[in-house]
Amino acid sequence: MIEKTQTEELDMRVLIPIERHKKLIQLFKELPVEESFVFINDHDPIPLYYEFRSIYGDVVGWEYLNRGGREWKVKVTRIEASQGREFTDISTLLDLRKANEHEWKQIVFHRYGMMEQGDTMEIIAAEDPKEIHGIFVQKFEGQHAWIYKKQEPNEYVVHITKKDSSGLGDDGFSVVNEFDLRPFPPTERHEMFYKAFADIKPGEAFEFINDHDPKPLYYQMEAESKEPFNWEYLEKGPEQWKVRVIKTNK
Repeated sequence: MIEKTQTEELDMRVLIPIERHKKLIQLFKELPVEESFVFINDHDPIPLYYEFRSIYGDVVGWEYLNRGGREWKVKVTRIEASQGREFTDISTLLDLRKANEHEWKQIVFHRYGMMEQGDTMEIIAAEDPKEIHGIFVQKFEGQHAWIYKKQEPNEYVVHITKKDSSGLGDDGFSVVNEFDLRPFPPTERHEMFYKAFADIKPGEAFEFINDHDPKPLYYQMEAESKEPFNWEYLEKGPEQWKVRVIKTNK
């Protein structure tokens, strides 16, 4: 269940990320013109803004009521009527022409990280998204399919299908470090996480505890890390989140 406050705010933090997207996209689909809803998330939901616009067009009002910490609060308004795109052969759509290029990696890999095996994402760009393609080749070789559906001026259409999310080169690993991030401020948590990852070797792992879903760290690692890894949830809230990070061989 999504919890509602007296002001009809939707607390999405009680749901796993993919369910948040599904419910909010359906809610916007049913939203009458000039009406709004407010939702709360545990990290900046800006990729969802671009997913809304990609599916329903430039009819999305997006106002931050609170930024930062565990409570990002956004007011979403349908500015005018539109006919949203209905999906048949894909699970989601991201039109990168509607976003700044420096946001592309965050948007694409945030959404890709939530896809289930067999799901397909369609991305549209004005130019060949070579940098995004290069990251997929480097990090997900053999685990995804990248197919150009259209290559025309101002319209490159690509279908990306998730084939396998295991990421492990062998069955064995050794947990060599465990730590609790909760007593530390957010900036120090990130430093501790990256130091722990740098200190382990392929086949080794560390486990950490956080007070909210650390999925944004996963998306950042997925987009930027040059070393392969596997991310496993051991506990999923609501008060304590425990994750095992394994540095893999491929």
